[in-house]
Amino acid sequence: MEFTGVYHKTSEQMSYPLNENELIINLKTGYDVERVFIHYGDPFETGILGGNEKWIGKREEICFKKRLKHQLWWTTTLEPKYKRCKYYFELHTKDEVWNFFEDGFLTEEQTEMDGRMLQCFTVPWMNSADVNETPSWVNETVWYQIFPDRFCRGAEIKEEADVLPWRSGEVTNEERFGGDLNGIRERLPYLENLGITGIYLNPIMEAESNHKYDTTNYTKIDPHFGTEEEFAALVKEAHEHGIRIMVDAVFNHCGRKFAPWQDILEKGKDSEYANWFMVHDWEQLGKRADTRDGRFYSFAFTDGMPKLNTNNTEVMDYFGKICEDWIEKFDIDGIRFDVGNEISHTFLKQLRNRLRKKKADLYLLGEIWHNASQWLYGDEYDAVMNYPLMSGIHDFFLDKEMEKVEFEYMVNHCYTMYMQQNNNVMFNLLDSHDTQRLMSRFNDLDKFYQQLAILFTMPGSPCIYYGTEIAMEGGFDPDCRRCMSWGELETEENRGKISIMKTLISMRKNEAACKSLYFHFPEEYAADRLIEYIKLDDAGNQLEVLLNCSEKTVDIKDGGEVLFARQFENGQLGVNGTLIRRKER
Repeated sequence: MEFTGVYHKTSEQMSYPLNENELIINLKTGYDVERVFIHYGDPFETGILGGNEKWIGKREEICFKKRLKHQLWWTTTLEPKYKRCKYYFELHTKDEVWNFFEDGFLTEEQTEMDGRMLQCFTVPWMNSADVNETPSWVNETVWYQIFPDRFCRGAEIKEEADVLPWRSGEVTNEERFGGDLNGIRERLPYLENLGITGIYLNPIMEAESNHKYDTTNYTKIDPHFGTEEEFAALVKEAHEHGIRIMVDAVFNHCGRKFAPWQDILEKGKDSEYANWFMVHDWEQLGKRADTRDGRFYSFAFTDGMPKLNTNNTEVMDYFGKICEDWIEKFDIDGIRFDVGNEISHTFLKQLRNRLRKKKADLYLLGEIWHNASQWLYGDEYDAVMNYPLMSGIHDFFLDKEMEKVEFEYMVNHCYTMYMQQNNNVMFNLLDSHDTQRLMSRFNDLDKFYQQLAILFTMPGSPCIYYGTEIAMEGGFDPDCRRCMSWGELETEENRGKISIMKTLISMRKNEAACKSLYFHFPEEYAADRLIEYIKLDDAGNQLEVLLNCSEKTVDIKDGGEVLFARQFENGQLGVNGTLIRRKER
């Protein structure tokens, strides 16, 4: 047996309570393992085990598995009657049987040896307070990301000298176009009609730049966007349209004109805010140049974005109060934390406790581009922006040498990194204000919709970037932040694109299997680049997703009601074609 391929521990995503009653157990093995059984029961089933008592658990086969590139991922759900669980694994290869315990591997004979102390894996107590709970509404939500300056100008246009006329085409980060909160509010009926149920807003607090990630005043809505009253009206009206609001929190760093930073620029180490930041060279503090010289820490070496010390108790309290005010004043539904992997764990843990007392189902989302396990134990973020899934999807469509099995490995990897609770509310996206737009990356509408089909059928919560409904183009930052093309919405071509988006969103909302965590890859077709996977809901209903990424038309087997299709006719799925249908049982 490939012993080095076997891995398990009683923590993180390997062993955890799904709720008060169910315990998820996961195991990694090599591909040589053909069957796995789990022996489990209460640790005290036969007494305290201080004498001659021998513990014997119930034996069950683990039937569910996912294929990773070099390993198998086995999973089962147990319901420990007394909230405790002791267990070990029985592993079968073609020629061998080994029992896997916490301290290693034993043969059957060694396991049965009289007097042997078996070091089983143990979950001592499924404490309800330790269950990782995430907001149930998020999985039902279809998000729409808005970059406020470029989305829509309200009817009552504020006369501002530096505001440019609304236009199509390329933009820069120095240009302002006057998008505001009232413009968003006026477009709520449009978003509701599209099927949107959540808006993610890029920063709206006062800042110098048009992107607003260099905050000047965390207590004030940026005047370019509007007032507190206008934001409160936006949230209230959005809720009336069935749309939740998530705001962007820039707590890793601030802008150069943030009052505490201005104070230390003036007073140096004598400033009462000296410990709010991470300054190492007070003599060179005011120098305008990148911070590679180490005079102070900043975001990405940008001297205009000094890094905040989120270990400082005053900083923690300040931003805790900011968030409480957002909840109390505006009734926001979620907070997305910019550069969420650089904020102190201590701060995030305290903040979560503080905010959940204000709003129990507040959604806490971290911007983390890599594996985020350490932030997703249930005491910090609920989820992160699922960039690994985004990049994996893009890579498959860019690299024609990749076979469908590698797509399977990628998806399974993304959904075995975290607990089911986190996967259920993961923030899934295909582009954002930080990336090239989806349409510009592939320049092909069929590939564009193939990837959207994946987005709307994966576990988690899908987000489309403003303008995606009409396949807006845009290169890398800042060109991905173009003005929304309102004047082009009524063209026949764009009405057709909007109709397609509405179909996908409606399917996502109405088909329980789309939102489900349960899926597998059946391999019913020989084509190497025909992605095929089955989604299952709790009632056992099946949704079949087929994406032809090969260079040839594929004959498709009969069966099921078609919910969405492109390049599909007379039982043939054309090149870059998409087929989603209810599978006949």
